[in-house]
Amino acid sequence: MSLTWYMNRLRAMGPAEIAHRFVEKGKKLAARGRIEGWERYRTPGPSPVLPGLAANLAAASEDMKAEILAASSTMLSGHYSALGADWPLRDPQNPFPAEAWRLDPVTGGLWPGSEAYCFDIPYRHERTLGDIKYVWEYNRLQFLQPLAADAALTGNPAAIATIEAALESWYAANPPFRGLCWNSGIELGLRAISLLVVTSLCGDRLSAGTIEKIRTILHAHQVWMARYPSRFSSANNHLVAEVAGEFLISLAMPDLPLSARLEAKGRKVLAQEANKQILADGVGAEQSPTYGAFTAEFLLLCCFAARTAGRPLPAGVDARLHVFSTFIAWLSDAEGKVPGICDDDDGRVLTLSRHEAAYAASVSAAISGYLGTPSAGPQPKEKELRDALLRSPATGTPPPSGLMTFADGGYTIVRKRQNDRDVHIVMDHAPLGYLSIAAHGHADALSVIATIDGIPLFVDAGTYLYHSGGPWRDWFRSTRAHNTLTLGDTDQSIMSGAFNWSHKASSRLDSVADGKDWRIVASHDGYEKRFGCIHRRTVSSDPSGFSIHDTLVGNPDQSAEVVFQLAPDCRAEIEAGAIRIFHKAQRLATLSFSQAGQVECASGGAPGDGGWYSPRFGIKVPAPRIAWKGKLPPEGLVTKVDLVVDGRG
Repeated sequence: MSLTWYMNRLRAMGPAEIAHRFVEKGKKLAARGRIEGWERYRTPGPSPVLPGLAANLAAASEDMKAEILAASSTMLSGHYSALGADWPLRDPQNPFPAEAWRLDPVTGGLWPGSEAYCFDIPYRHERTLGDIKYVWEYNRLQFLQPLAADAALTGNPAAIATIEAALESWYAANPPFRGLCWNSGIELGLRAISLLVVTSLCGDRLSAGTIEKIRTILHAHQVWMARYPSRFSSANNHLVAEVAGEFLISLAMPDLPLSARLEAKGRKVLAQEANKQILADGVGAEQSPTYGAFTAEFLLLCCFAARTAGRPLPAGVDARLHVFSTFIAWLSDAEGKVPGICDDDDGRVLTLSRHEAAYAASVSAAISGYLGTPSAGPQPKEKELRDALLRSPATGTPPPSGLMTFADGGYTIVRKRQNDRDVHIVMDHAPLGYLSIAAHGHADALSVIATIDGIPLFVDAGTYLYHSGGPWRDWFRSTRAHNTLTLGDTDQSIMSGAFNWSHKASSRLDSVADGKDWRIVASHDGYEKRFGCIHRRTVSSDPSGFSIHDTLVGNPDQSAEVVFQLAPDCRAEIEAGAIRIFHKAQRLATLSFSQAGQVECASGGAPGDGGWYSPRFGIKVPAPRIAWKGKLPPEGLVTKVDLVVDGRG
């Protein structure tokens, strides 16, 4: 498996990247024999501070402060949950044993520790110990952020003691550059930001010894991130995270030898990546709205810190953040939730260390706070630490209505009244993903997501797992898991690894028309070489709802499957070839097909047997999956979605 992975990665690289990888590999091998320890990175000095964060926290509303104290109380009780898993309750007598930083909470296994050189740990292909993401998540130290905010607001001695105990243990267990905490630059960037939040909020309450350890850790992180940057096909959100970490360390610790150079580098690279990773229409280049929000949050924090320090980033970064917030407003439902398009691994930057159901909308609100503009759309019900630190507006605004095409990113969004129902439709005519490997893309070309009166009807299945997912990782990325058409049980784009694709379908928007008789026509070529045809899909208004028309251009009369993945709290009844869809006791819609075929609806089972929905990373639940199977004639298949008024029809 490891050899196959390397061969597929090589195929996605050009000559310049291959040369870079050989040089990088040589540097990593040369560093393996050096047990550097912390001493080299000790730099006595003041507590590092990102200006403006503490002042904004102090000015937060009482409701916001109550949310912070509640989150801190959860951490102090010894509870920690993330990625759909619960960690063992911390022992008050020994809250952070050395093994805590290596523990997989799902399998109970312990990953290699300081005895192993970081780049010798084969985490990509490990299956027994579990998914490396769980251990990385704990080592991001984001659970210290609400504790630091509590300490700043109340002087809570328990919060201060817990911060100091955690850092004492982490420092002893994770010397440079040993163990799994040092083998991924994005993890270093996120951990550095957590430490800077701690010192910016409550550094004056921590012991001199703890501040010295934090400074030493940050110095080592700055050096290591600068030594092994993400480049070429890896230069996605990982690059932004690394450069953000370097830049913020440099702002807070200008006395470090690399700080002047890395601050200048950060200004240049962050401006460049804002234009690359947030497209001109606001869509994230990785296609995932939550990864787009993740990238935007890194940029946002850097913009805030730079402006508060009196040295703002180029204005173009603010402009890209603004258009991103507009896109999220169109994509969001009334509660600020967005569809689970492409990958989502619950990554956050500023956090109360709890799950967020509407993360992208929360980042959008924080962007409005930073820019001093009204909210671009709905706000989540629950407040987050970023709301306090970046001064998000107190209230949101209703979602925009009408029809909007995001031509660069590849989405057309409809929010209109159809048959006396509020309809929100997202049609995907986007690229597979970003850069040559499209790491976080899913094979979902021409997928349709629909919400009726705020109730999810056709949903994106989500992500579930990464490295440890195995066949489930493949299923949740597959074409058959999405609301589109499949030929020959094969994917439109061909997977060549858990984060790689050897063949990528190319989508295009053929035409779009607004008004009462709105209409969207798009196509993709993913099946052209293998099946000799282009898949074209038309989504259009209908007096009783909307319709979806699928045709195969060039070589019709082929066996196809057309899928509609329902939300888990929906159920379906098949009657005479039509399907009645209910949400709890309320009837939402009726699906009917223009061509005879085999119609099935199934939930759960093995990958491909029935429907599954992942509401967040690490969790999957059975959900009804409707499938029409049959031969598509030249005139194609029309799926009519009749919306039911007041539960009738």
